[in-house]
Parts: sequence; structure tokens; C-alpha cells
Amino acid sequence: MSSSTPISVRVRFAPSPTGFLHVGGIRSALFNWLWARHNGGISILRIEDTDRARYVEGALDQICDSLEALGIAPDEGPREGGEYGPYVQSERLDLYHQHAKPLLESGALYRCWCSPERLTKLREEAQATGVAFKYDRHCLIAANQRSETEPHVLRFRIPDAPESIGWDDAVRGRLDFKLTDLDDFVAIKADGFPTYHFANVVDDHLMAISHVLRADEWLPSTPKHLLLWQAFDWQPPVYAHLPAVLGPTGNKKLSKRDGAQSVQEYLDEGYLPEALRSFLASLGWNDGTTQEVYATDELVERFTLERIQRSPAKFDKDRLTWMNGFLIRQMPLDKLLERSRGFWPASASDSSMTYRRHVLRLVQDRLKFLSELSELTEFFFTEPDYRSGILETEADSDRYRHPTFAVCLRAARQAVENSDFSEASLEAALRPLAEELGTKTGVLFSAIRIAITGQKSAPGLFETLAVLGRETSLRRLDNAIKQL
Repeated sequence: MSSSTPISVRVRFAPSPTGFLHVGGIRSALFNWLWARHNGGISILRIEDTDRARYVEGALDQICDSLEALGIAPDEGPREGGEYGPYVQSERLDLYHQHAKPLLESGALYRCWCSPERLTKLREEAQATGVAFKYDRHCLIAANQRSETEPHVLRFRIPDAPESIGWDDAVRGRLDFKLTDLDDFVAIKADGFPTYHFANVVDDHLMAISHVLRADEWLPSTPKHLLLWQAFDWQPPVYAHLPAVLGPTGNKKLSKRDGAQSVQEYLDEGYLPEALRSFLASLGWNDGTTQEVYATDELVERFTLERIQRSPAKFDKDRLTWMNGFLIRQMPLDKLLERSRGFWPASASDSSMTYRRHVLRLVQDRLKFLSELSELTEFFFTEPDYRSGILETEADSDRYRHPTFAVCLRAARQAVENSDFSEASLEAALRPLAEELGTKTGVLFSAIRIAITGQKSAPGLFETLAVLGRETSLRRLDNAIKQL
């Protein structure tokens, strides 16, 4: 079966609820969602919570919330429901035991009563001799077997033949593993919960999964899964193992410092869902062009397994930030205004949406992410704070010797007093003033900007004065003059 075979595509993203979704996990979720959408198929969220020791309370909701916030919510899952549920493995224990029974009867599974202490000793002995640990099948010997009522696990017996097992990976190509390298792994634990290996094969079959897109860290596990598919006499899905996501240097695993954050953390910083989707899609996939930013419908149309790369992808947060800023600049103003809710300074709470829209228009081209909005626009809603000494510092600089800083402000105040405060009238009043004062326009405009904003950097001077309006602008000029 190839990735281009015209079959009903059903994919699953199957995280463990052991914490927030890291970048690699989010990327896997996106690739599964895109492949389903590209083929008009179904995407499933399945929660693999059989490792009870690592279960984190609230992680399931965090996973569901993250996928919804990113705009890639599944078609079936714990919240969505579906005919193949339940979609949480701890709610499917009876199904695993039902399917373990025939394998136990056939000899593909066998009971193992070995204590953790014995297994630890065997591992230590193997390590001391420099060989890989393999269970010695101690419990297959009749004399070592105990009552079925005593605590035990069910192990899968690796067949003695054939010598190897392999598959045609949709990303990696043909891969083969020697059976002699495999260990009789545990399928059902002593607590009655299945291991990942057993549960995911049973669930993939029962949920009619056509393609398994998962991280390449699961490559060593795939031979075990294929042996289980054979033992059940089921047709396995197409496997596609995705390249690892490394830090920006490309020589180490992605860390928190490099950008290994949760979806919600990125959204809280003001990254757009569409920017995250476009960026994550580029981590290990491209369509063969030089295009860097994609609309989601473009990703859906162009996404194929053949274009997934084998080599590890480098995570570069600066590139994500560039993409985010690009999409912010391209976004219609009214849409950006809606998206910016929650990012305005607290002082903007009493301002109208019309006023905010005027402010947003001035800073849209400067925003890299939405959380910058508060700092960039604070002065539009509160009076400048001159306590830092910014006025005095500027006034003492050499460029304000002739004319002085105060003279520049007084002249500007007088020049705009009768203006209607449109951008055109403000420019007509202020631009010739620099020549009259015998100074450069940049020097004059900088003095005015600092007086009305309290900052050296701000949007265009005429636009800023126009948005602030006549009353506020004149008041701030007066206050700055008094301060001097």
C-alpha cells in the first residue's frame, strides 16, 4: 500500500496526557490534520493514557484546548465523540483484554511472573557484559510457571522466523529490522493496563486507521507493531515517520530556551494560529517551491507525504516571529482589531473601538506579535511619564543648542494651535518650521515626539498627533514646556 493509494483516509494523533504538547507533538498533530483534509478524510484525537504513573491531571483538556486554539480540532475525539469511541484508552480496557485472549491461546502472548528485582538483575548483567538486554523467557519453562491468580504480565513472543521484518515507510522508504534484535516485550502490564505497543495496534485496527504519521523516535517500535498486526492477521496501515525537530543550531534536541513552548504560551505571546500552522508545516515539509508563508487552504491543497523530508528540521523562533509579523501586516485592519482583544494596555479599557482602530492602524506595521501592542500604544491612552528625565536629557544634548529644546516645543505649539489636526494640515504647519528655526526637521520632530509620547520611537509624527487630537496634543506640549 502506498501513500497515494485511493483509500478512505483516517488518521489519528495519539498523545499521552503527561504535560503540554511540545513543538514536535504539535507538528505531528498538524501533519495528520493536513493529510486528512487533503484527502477529504477524518482526523482523530486519541488519548493514550495507559502509563498511569506519568499521567498529569488536566493534560487532556490542555491537549484538546491547544488543538482547538490552533485551528486543527479533530473530527473525532474525546470532546467530539464518534462511532469508534471511546477515544481515551483507559476507557477501553475491556477491548484490550478481549483481544489479548486469542493471542494468549495461540501462544503469541504468554504469562510472565518475573519480579522487578529479577528483571533489574538481568539488565545489570547484560549491561556489564556489553550486550543488549533480552528477556530470557524464564516463564516459558513449565517449572517456573505459577498460578494465573498471582500478579503477572503478558509478554509478546518474538517469532523465531523469518529473520527480519520490514515495511515501506511513506517517508523513509524501505526499512528492515532483524528479529534477533527484538525482545519479548510486555503487552499487558500487571495492573491490567496495556502497554503502548499493544493498545495502539488494537486501537488503530478498531478505529480503521489508514495512515500512521508519527515522530521518527517510534521507528524502533514499528517492527513490534508489525508483528502484532501479523499475529492478529490484520492489514497494517501506511506508516510515515516524521523527522525530528531540533534546536536552531541543528545539533541538539529542541529545548525550552529554543522555543519548545506550548500552543497556549505562543498564543499568549501574541502569535497568530495561522502563523504557527504555516511555520510548523515548514518543519520537515515543503512543496518544492521557495514560498515561505502559506495560507491554511494552500497547505491543505499541497500537502503530500512524498514532500515530507527525511532529515531533521531546525526550529528557528526568529523565523516564526518574522512569519507572524508578515501575517499581521497583511491582515485586514478590522480583522486584526478583533484578534487584538486582550492585548491592549489596561489603560485602554475605557476607549472606544473606533479610537483603538485608529491607533492600531498606526502600529500595525511595527507589530511582530500581538503582545507588543500594549507597550507600543500605552502613550495613546495615558499621559507621558517624564520622571525618567527624558525631557531634560534631550534638552541637554548638543543638537538642541540653537534653537533649544524648549524653543522647539514652544514654536511647535504655536504652529499647530490653529490647525484642524488633520495629517495634512499638521504637516503643512510643522515641516516649514524647522527651516524657520534653523534646525533639521528630524531634530524638531524628535522634540515634539518626545514631548507628546514620552518616547524616542513612535509612529509617524503627523499621524500620531492626528489620532491623539487637538486637545490632548496641545495639553501634552504645554506639560512638557512646563516641565522644562
